[in-house]
Amino acid sequence: MRSVSRISIAPVKSLALEHPEQVTLETWGAVGNRSFFLVGDDDRLVNGAKIGQLVQVRAHHDRQSETLTLTFPDGNAVEGSAAELGAPVKTDFYGDHIVASHTVDGPFSGALSSFAGRSLRLVRPDEPGAANDICPASMLSTASVGELASRSGSDVPRDSRRFRLLFEIEGCTFPHEEDTWAGRRVRVGEVVLRVPGPIPRCVVTTQDPSTGLKDFPTLRAIREYRGTRKGEQIDFGVYGEILEPGVVRVGDAVEPPDD
Repeated sequence: MRSVSRISIAPVKSLALEHPEQVTLETWGAVGNRSFFLVGDDDRLVNGAKIGQLVQVRAHHDRQSETLTLTFPDGNAVEGSAAELGAPVKTDFYGDHIVASHTVDGPFSGALSSFAGRSLRLVRPDEPGAANDICPASMLSTASVGELASRSGSDVPRDSRRFRLLFEIEGCTFPHEEDTWAGRRVRVGEVVLRVPGPIPRCVVTTQDPSTGLKDFPTLRAIREYRGTRKGEQIDFGVYGEILEPGVVRVGDAVEPPDD
């Protein structure tokens, strides 16, 4: 039986992942996922592709108290209110949409800038879900990850955190089965998703998910056995649009419509 084996969210886009036992999905995305993101002085998005080491910083957002805590690799932490906002910011997300946000006051931007060695600002989108890249949900099967490891002759890519996808699915009958769900509805726990298609991957997948340092030629390894789409896109995993919101828990069944 196909089921959810892991849930991954990032309270701050590009920082370390959290793995809750359950997550609530609204039509705009997963509650608690990408509630904040980072920009430079020019208001441009700063992500793991630019500063891979950001993944070493753990973020925890208590939504009831609106307390945000950032914990750095040396154990030092900064904490404060995530509700105290400052200047407005508008950021272009990959040429797909403009995200309106406000800077978050407090110690966060200064601490992140010191860690990264360049000026960064922590910002909060004005609308929930606005910091999603393209679609609000994403899925990847453990069978696909295993196939990549087998084809590449390395166990390094078995740590699927490098793909930073919302749901990891076990029990698929063959590698990349999730690709066959394109254009179809899939039930995941209480949620119904529509799969619009595959996810083109970027350089972040070549980085160690614990350190952010490059450790494996992931894109080349995928391309060598899967080829490319439209001449350049290297696909791995699939997007999901949320048609029916609800709660998804680790262990919940994943049911394509033909099952």
